[in-house]
Amino acid sequence: MKRPLSLIFLLLMLTACHSTSQQSKPVAAKKDQRPTYRIGYMICNSENETDSRFRPLTAYLSQQLGVNFEMKAIDTTDFVRQVDDLDFTHTNSLLYIIMHQVHGVEVLATEKKDALGSLSQGVIFTLAKSKLKTVEDLKGKSMLFGPPLAPTGFMSQVDVLLKHGINPEKDLSFYSVPKGSFKHEQVIYGVMYGKYDAGAVPLADLQNMAAENKISLDDFRILAKADPIPYCNFAVNQRVDPALAKRFKEALLAITPDTTVEYEGERLKVLSRALVTGYEAAKDSEFDVVREMAKRTNMPPYQKY
Repeated sequence: MKRPLSLIFLLLMLTACHSTSQQSKPVAAKKDQRPTYRIGYMICNSENETDSRFRPLTAYLSQQLGVNFEMKAIDTTDFVRQVDDLDFTHTNSLLYIIMHQVHGVEVLATEKKDALGSLSQGVIFTLAKSKLKTVEDLKGKSMLFGPPLAPTGFMSQVDVLLKHGINPEKDLSFYSVPKGSFKHEQVIYGVMYGKYDAGAVPLADLQNMAAENKISLDDFRILAKADPIPYCNFAVNQRVDPALAKRFKEALLAITPDTTVEYEGERLKVLSRALVTGYEAAKDSEFDVVREMAKRTNMPPYQKY
């Protein structure tokens, strides 16, 4: 059943609270007496995949900075409840602007993945054999979106629909969001097998599934591409010592494709395991484009009930 966007975001934001500006205090030190800090990683496809990608990176950062970093994989809808217990965060751009405004989190670096670098681009797609040719043709049709807090799996596609005069609450016959893990893949399969007329995913997910021979791009037609926007990034809680935050950022920026770490008896390439090509310095103003899109689509932290 169709769920009003305002209700979804009201439930999400009821858990948010303001953080304090006190100096960060590391959690209890381990036996080697090094201080311990927590990094919260947004779960992308599944908790297991997130652990596999980022535990080696976390171990590398611990070695480089001479402290213990503990990794915690967190669902997107739980970050606003847990951010005040974290020292550093790794999230998408929408979560970042929410936490920046409500909790004072500051961006340090963005991660790069493909030809778009640190940007991501949302698309609306349908089957190649579909009679749908334009965004306007979606009126009265069904759509499957990615998670509501996925900026290029939900928000950017809502932005496209609104620009074309389609209100998803009123003009679609039905829309839904998958449950469980690998939600973006579920969207693609939902359209592929004809359960929905169209879907909303990051362009990279279509390309990655094609590269893995799970789908053929020839089977799909892209109806629209949204504006590219910043995506995954590392940020720091305002309570963390600025000197530590600076060293954390420098360590990220210094990682190259040849950088390795000894992890659980294996020598691993850090970037390859994290499924990224590198990190680059970022500043908060780069996320203004995400803020404007969130305002146009009634998304947190600017939603109006």
